Amino acid sequence: MIVSFRKWWIRAKFVAVFVILTVLLYELLRFVGGWIEPAQRYKEPTGKAVKAFRHGDAAREPETIAERLLFFYRYGE
Repeated sequence: MIVSFRKWWIRAKFVAVFVILTVLLYELLRFVGGWIEPAQRYKEPTGKAVKAFRHGDAAREPETIAERLLFFYRYGE
Protein backbone atom coordinates (compact mmCIF):
# COMPACT_ATOMS: atom_id res chain seq x y z
CA MET A 1 0.00 0.00 0.00
CA ILE A 2 1.39 3.34 -1.02
CA VAL A 3 0.73 6.29 1.27
CA SER A 4 0.73 9.61 -0.50
CA PHE A 5 2.09 12.37 1.72
CA ARG A 6 0.66 15.02 -0.59
CA LYS A 7 -2.94 13.70 -0.22
CA TRP A 8 -2.61 13.51 3.56
CA TRP A 9 -1.20 17.04 3.68
CA ILE A 10 -4.16 18.36 1.62
CA ARG A 11 -6.62 16.56 3.92
CA ALA A 12 -4.89 17.91 7.02
CA LYS A 13 -5.05 21.46 5.66
CA PHE A 14 -8.75 21.01 4.85
CA VAL A 15 -9.51 19.74 8.36
CA ALA A 16 -7.53 22.60 9.92
CA VAL A 17 -9.34 25.24 7.87
CA PHE A 18 -12.69 23.59 8.64
CA VAL A 19 -12.01 23.61 12.39
CA ILE A 20 -10.81 27.22 12.34
CA LEU A 21 -13.87 28.40 10.40
CA THR A 22 -16.18 26.42 12.70
CA VAL A 23 -14.67 28.06 15.78
CA LEU A 24 -14.90 31.51 14.18
CA LEU A 25 -18.58 30.96 13.30
CA TYR A 26 -19.31 29.73 16.84
CA GLU A 27 -17.66 32.81 18.37
CA LEU A 28 -19.50 35.11 15.95
CA LEU A 29 -22.86 33.57 16.87
CA ARG A 30 -22.01 33.79 20.57
CA PHE A 31 -21.12 37.47 20.17
CA VAL A 32 -24.34 38.23 18.28
CA GLY A 33 -26.37 36.31 20.87
CA GLY A 34 -24.85 38.34 23.69
CA TRP A 35 -25.36 41.55 21.75
CA ILE A 36 -29.10 41.06 21.16
CA GLU A 37 -29.86 39.67 24.62
CA PRO A 38 -31.66 42.15 26.88
CA ALA A 39 -29.41 43.76 29.50
CA GLN A 40 -31.79 43.21 32.43
CA ARG A 41 -34.13 40.39 31.58
CA TYR A 42 -35.83 40.26 35.03
CA LYS A 43 -36.47 43.96 35.56
CA GLU A 44 -39.94 45.36 36.24
CA PRO A 45 -41.80 45.84 32.93
CA THR A 46 -42.78 49.33 31.80
CA GLY A 47 -45.88 50.65 30.07
CA LYS A 48 -48.95 48.43 29.94
CA ALA A 49 -46.93 45.24 30.41
CA VAL A 50 -47.64 43.12 33.46
CA LYS A 51 -45.15 41.01 35.37
CA ALA A 52 -46.79 37.66 36.06
CA PHE A 53 -46.29 36.08 39.45
CA ARG A 54 -48.18 33.98 41.97
CA HIS A 55 -49.73 35.83 44.85
CA GLY A 56 -51.93 34.93 47.76
CA ASP A 57 -52.53 31.27 48.56
CA ALA A 58 -51.28 30.11 45.14
CA ALA A 59 -47.72 31.06 46.10
CA ARG A 60 -47.68 28.35 48.79
CA GLU A 61 -45.62 25.37 47.72
CA PRO A 62 -47.07 21.89 48.30
CA GLU A 63 -45.72 20.39 51.51
CA THR A 64 -46.37 16.67 51.18
CA ILE A 65 -45.72 14.31 48.32
CA ALA A 66 -49.46 13.83 47.77
CA GLU A 67 -50.04 17.60 47.55
CA ARG A 68 -47.12 17.93 45.14
CA LEU A 69 -48.52 15.13 42.96
CA LEU A 70 -51.97 16.70 42.89
CA PHE A 71 -50.40 20.09 42.07
CA PHE A 72 -48.53 18.46 39.17
CA TYR A 73 -51.69 16.84 37.79
CA ARG A 74 -53.66 20.10 38.06
CA TYR A 75 -51.15 22.59 36.74
CA GLY A 76 -48.50 20.49 35.00
CA GLU A 77 -45.62 22.02 36.97
